[in-house]
Amino acid sequence: MTAVRILLCDDHAVVRAGLLALLGSEPDIEVVGEAGSGEEAVAMAGKLRPDVVLMDLQLGAGIDGVEATRRIAGTGVHVLVLTTYDTDADITRAIEAGATGYLLKAERPEELFTAIHAAAQGRTTLSAPVATRVMDRMRGAGRPTLTDRERDILGQLARGLGNREIARALFISEATVKTHLGRIYAKLGVDTRTGAVSTAKEQRLLP
Repeated sequence: MTAVRILLCDDHAVVRAGLLALLGSEPDIEVVGEAGSGEEAVAMAGKLRPDVVLMDLQLGAGIDGVEATRRIAGTGVHVLVLTTYDTDADITRAIEAGATGYLLKAERPEELFTAIHAAAQGRTTLSAPVATRVMDRMRGAGRPTLTDRERDILGQLARGLGNREIARALFISEATVKTHLGRIYAKLGVDTRTGAVSTAKEQRLLP
């Protein structure tokens, strides 16, 4: 059997070293290159033409893993996302960018090997938590219910206002804004203001 040729993309050298050691134990998987940034991954994918690119989503400076995935997938190379992030926004963006599969770094090595072979054949593999989120979205289940105040705050976030400005606009304290933001983040499964606005728009929680 011909070995599956892999390009690793992760901005952490220690993570790449660990993956290199792990994948090196599999005789039917060959790592042909390592990239520490999205730009580097795009360039190396074009030069090496691997069967699969293992792509992290957060890559520090430069383009992120989603944009790198979009550029690489557009050339016909399969991209398997391997990340710690499993928010609805991250999953949706990666899949829309053309990712063949979406795996979490918490998976067992055997699951990673299986996903790599599936991706090489163009078959989709999703980590169980990711698959559940995708199915919930398709069924319309799991859609968060926001209070009127939380919607108000989201609307102000979408306008680009900071906590102090939101507090003034809604005649509440800055501490109250922070409390509501924490609840909004938890309901939407995000941890940033940008992620909250993006996910809210995707789920039609904002105009």
